[in-house]
Amino acid sequence: MLEGIRIVEIEGLGPGPFAAMTLADLGAEVICVQRPDGPPLPGLPETNLLDRGKKTIALDLKSPDDRPVLEALIRSADGLIEGFRPGVMERLGLGPEACHAWNPRLVYGRMTGWGQDGPRALQAGHDLNYIALSGALWYASPPGQPPVTPPTLVGDIGGGAMYLVAGMLAGLIRAGRTGQGTVVDAAIVDGSAHMMALLMLMRSGGMFRAQRGSSILDGPHWSRSYECADAGFVSVQCLEPKFYAEFLSKMSLSADPAFARQNDPASWPEATRRLTEIFAAEPRDHWTALFAGSDACVAPVLTPEEALADPHLAARQTWAQVDGALQPRPAPRFDGQAREPAPAPRRNQHRDEILKGLNLR
Repeated sequence: MLEGIRIVEIEGLGPGPFAAMTLADLGAEVICVQRPDGPPLPGLPETNLLDRGKKTIALDLKSPDDRPVLEALIRSADGLIEGFRPGVMERLGLGPEACHAWNPRLVYGRMTGWGQDGPRALQAGHDLNYIALSGALWYASPPGQPPVTPPTLVGDIGGGAMYLVAGMLAGLIRAGRTGQGTVVDAAIVDGSAHMMALLMLMRSGGMFRAQRGSSILDGPHWSRSYECADAGFVSVQCLEPKFYAEFLSKMSLSADPAFARQNDPASWPEATRRLTEIFAAEPRDHWTALFAGSDACVAPVLTPEEALADPHLAARQTWAQVDGALQPRPAPRFDGQAREPAPAPRRNQHRDEILKGLNLR
């Protein structure tokens, strides 16, 4: 879909590389400018999953010998992605103003936690801090327990990388129509707040309140996960009345008065206690089999390795084993076709090819 688009990625950590990987998955030529002294985080492998489908070249951003190569790359690019703290690229002489002087149509993507301005802009932070401040963490556990979310998914990837991808795509469309580039300020704190819009709609209708455990998705017995006899878990979220009725039927609880008032918060604690006991009496596979093919909105909580073998995900080829490493296949898919993950390159693997393409060798 993005064939013919060139993205220059200045090597970083987490959401920036993920965004660049996503653009590569979508067909863009992504050239990752890597550090000459090795990966930005000790312990990262020589071939990095987030570099799949990219070309790699090691350049020292401060070296007079390497600057002509980097400038030539930026002049040839449709987009650039960087994930430094605000001001770093400017101090290197590689900020948006300098790059747009070389290439006015460049879409300049900036990935940060706090954004390019504001009181926290220069402070350190991580995924959990950004979503805590934005409000996205507030509902992330049952009442009485500290909020917990899947690591990196809500902040770095959901609120960060995917918003950078959306911004880059919008900028590329604009540049294609007008020849004018733009600067994309993708801040995790902004993106994770933006993802709260649906909950804010529900809040305006009285279905969500600030008090944790009292709202329609974070309090009921029919919207949570339960532990099973084998220490596995199942998820339950039968929101609509007809799905709730299906759930009760499967559980042989249709006539039980404790479950008669689906949306009455006063009934939730006792119903939750009862379901906790019921689910704990059988292993996860028992419940998976019981609800197979039903509209009760119950699904097992799987590890990524288990997800690889799940019949539905296996049929859709959602996960893949590549050279012994488990990884997700590119998403979304187009015209119903699952795509194979491209191989991840070695560091500096494409140096000669890139220099030749720039007429520098």
